Amino acid sequence: MPFIRLVNAEDSIEDLTQLLHRAYARLGAMGLNYTAVDQTPAVTARRIEGGHCLVALLDGKLVGSIVVQPTYQQNDCAYFTRPGVAAAHQFAVDPEQQGQGIGQRLLAAAESWARASGYRELAMDTAEQASHLIAFYNKLGYRQVDWVQWPGKVYRSVVLSKIL
Repeated sequence: MPFIRLVNAEDSIEDLTQLLHRAYARLGAMGLNYTAVDQTPAVTARRIEGGHCLVALLDGKLVGSIVVQPTYQQNDCAYFTRPGVAAAHQFAVDPEQQGQGIGQRLLAAAESWARASGYRELAMDTAEQASHLIAFYNKLGYRQVDWVQWPGKVYRSVVLSKIL
């Protein structure tokens, strides 16, 4: 069973970035230019700032991560600026470890943090072509609430949310 905790100063941003690259490679191969497909460690660090970054460790090895972001003051997706809505992003599980419940545990921990922090919903987005991810989120109680076209992305995203 993975151990989930907050990212800390001893964690390698380079290792986290490599995990993101591995986890998002399938999406990149689909022609989807998610930021995490090829982001630099500096971008990884910037995307963690201001959020609550959780990591999953299995036998001491980094195998998953998620960032929960408090309600955005400004965002290209208006849904993420709604009062009481926290947002999850940069969600990844090492492909070799997928299907073992690590993603579900990370998402549950993110939901727990959001609920304890006073948020009523946790929202996220993913490309509408990523039907496997949409099905995963639906299975966990997330429902489509909006669409967003992020600047520079070749796909439209489905915005999914769960009432906590």
